[in-house]
Amino acid sequence: MNLTVFTDYALRVLIYTANQPEGKLVQVDEIARVYGISRNHLTKAVHRLGQVGYLETVRGRGGGMRLAMSPHDIRIGDVVRAMEDDFAVAGCFTNGHCVLLPGCKLRRALGEAVDAFLETLNQYTLADIAVSAAAFRAT
Repeated sequence: MNLTVFTDYALRVLIYTANQPEGKLVQVDEIARVYGISRNHLTKAVHRLGQVGYLETVRGRGGGMRLAMSPHDIRIGDVVRAMEDDFAVAGCFTNGHCVLLPGCKLRRALGEAVDAFLETLNQYTLADIAVSAAAFRAT
């Protein structure tokens, strides 16, 4: 299974934001500069993270974003679920057409594998994976 760049960027935003002093607003430009990635792509990830409740965004001059909840309450598997649109690991997931259905057991096995993958990620919180703020200062 391969996560999209969108999910990667969303996780990076959360990690960076988790490493800021509590309540500090962070701007997209700052994160884009630190990671060396597209501001436009980050903006889309930030928007979705705000929609699903992981980030609080403040508009206007001096605005930015901050975590909307404690990093201890943000489960990585839940973030991945919220960011990914499609967990299809085989063609039969996407189009639902399989000449072997209803006897095919592969679809069920792959579905269970995806569930296990996400459940493993849910054993970790943002607090568990956030690197120290010193790592950002070193870049």
